[in-house]
Amino acid sequence: MDSVRIDKYLWAIRIYKTRTDATEACRGGKVSVGGVSVKPSREVKAGEVVEARKGPVIYTYKILAPLEKRVGAKEVERYAENLTPQSELDKLKTPVETFFIRRDRGTGRPTKKERREMDSLYDSIFD
Repeated sequence: MDSVRIDKYLWAIRIYKTRTDATEACRGGKVSVGGVSVKPSREVKAGEVVEARKGPVIYTYKILAPLEKRVGAKEVERYAENLTPQSELDKLKTPVETFFIRRDRGTGRPTKKERREMDSLYDSIFD
């Protein structure tokens, strides 16, 4: 076997969880070989460099041997060499900013407890 489809290869070396995910990533322009965005049917050979973007990180791998069948995580090293720079991996450790705006009690919509109190007051007045 000299070459293999890029979507199969990315799935086989566990970059993407499913082959469908790998195919969609290729179609979405998140996978490139040699700096050029590729389609899922693109054949790749040993020695080529593949870049796959997952979230904020761009992972870089050198193909050591083509592979069609999915292998265990420990065997991936025989088929792909991870060339991802440390600066890209550091992006995973950056804190995630949340945009939760704190609301003072009594402003905005009533809480469940406040709503029950309003309902009981309303019932006592109009019964």
